[in-house]
Amino acid sequence: MYLTHFECSECALSHSADSWQTVCTRCGYPLAARYDLTAAGRALADFPERNRTGGMWRWRELLPLPAGIEPVSLGEGDTPLLDLPRLAEELGVARVTLKDEGQNPTGSFKARGMSVAVTMAKYHGATTLCVPSAGNAGGALAAYGARAGIPVVLALPTDVPRAHRLEGEVHGAEVHLVEGNIADCGRFLAGMRKEGWTDLSTLKEPWRLEGKKTMGLEIAEQLGGKLPDAILYPTGGGTGLIGIPKAFEELRTAGRLPADQPMPRLYAVQAAGCAPIVSALTSGADDAVTPDHPYTVASGLRVPTPIAHRWMLRIVRASDGGGAAISDPDLIAGSERVARLEGVFAAPEAGALVAALERFLADGTIGRDEHVLLLSTGTGLKYGECWGL
Repeated sequence: MYLTHFECSECALSHSADSWQTVCTRCGYPLAARYDLTAAGRALADFPERNRTGGMWRWRELLPLPAGIEPVSLGEGDTPLLDLPRLAEELGVARVTLKDEGQNPTGSFKARGMSVAVTMAKYHGATTLCVPSAGNAGGALAAYGARAGIPVVLALPTDVPRAHRLEGEVHGAEVHLVEGNIADCGRFLAGMRKEGWTDLSTLKEPWRLEGKKTMGLEIAEQLGGKLPDAILYPTGGGTGLIGIPKAFEELRTAGRLPADQPMPRLYAVQAAGCAPIVSALTSGADDAVTPDHPYTVASGLRVPTPIAHRWMLRIVRASDGGGAAISDPDLIAGSERVARLEGVFAAPEAGALVAALERFLADGTIGRDEHVLLLSTGTGLKYGECWGL
């Protein structure tokens, strides 16, 4: 294992790699795993021509699990990076690719994070796992908890898509429905949490970030080491928005990407009814402001108080990127457009990216000669309510 320590994203305080970690013990902000990247780079000498098999866990050099320990896995990772030529032609841009995370177990990118988090929780002796969730994270935790043989408790909003609630129940989780949004679910869960419960809330532990990071490792590999010009990311809790560039930087530091290769510009895309990050990017603020009445049919985007808001803002700005807030009708239309043109039924969160890209092309934010990558976080099959089902 090449993990050396955890570092606070805000104050840089170091934390031990040998024990279970949550957030920074000094300032309460999220932690980031740090590795011996020189040694990891030697072990990754076959990148990007590697032919390893085994899904996400073939990247163990850059994951925190100790050697000899079997991960809790359902075969997550290795999702396709699809060219979208018809969409690109219709929008008038050189190249559009889509990373289709809907092909993961449990139908979303949450499988990656939960595989690592549940693996490490089991390794550290967890007896009960819990999480507040807008939907996909809860379903993924229920599945991976069942795989690990560890009981799971979920708090979900009452208006969560039925498929998400069913997913938790079928996998044997104890499911609580809470009036409000994911922040209300977090408060509910904090009030009922018992001694010995392990909370896997977004970025309140450093493990899920490492699983989401593997999206970036795969993107770099699938593109032969040549990264896209821009990445559009549907931003709720923002773990992937942080994890993908973390992967690129680790590969570059490890000597597996050219030191002079520009990093992609990152664009946070949110729903108009819940856009704390985009609002801060627009106003120039250093902190996100919680919207008064957060709402969107794209449940994964209804995260009014992301804990890593400062971290996300720094990353987007450092990349010379930006943000866009998309109305619910437009994000639904975007999902339908990708399905009609390219045969991919993406979740409405990803539909927002299509509308955002069209806007960015029209105002010149993104050049028409560029390669743009859309990160589709999940399948649209779980969102029947968005289409009146």
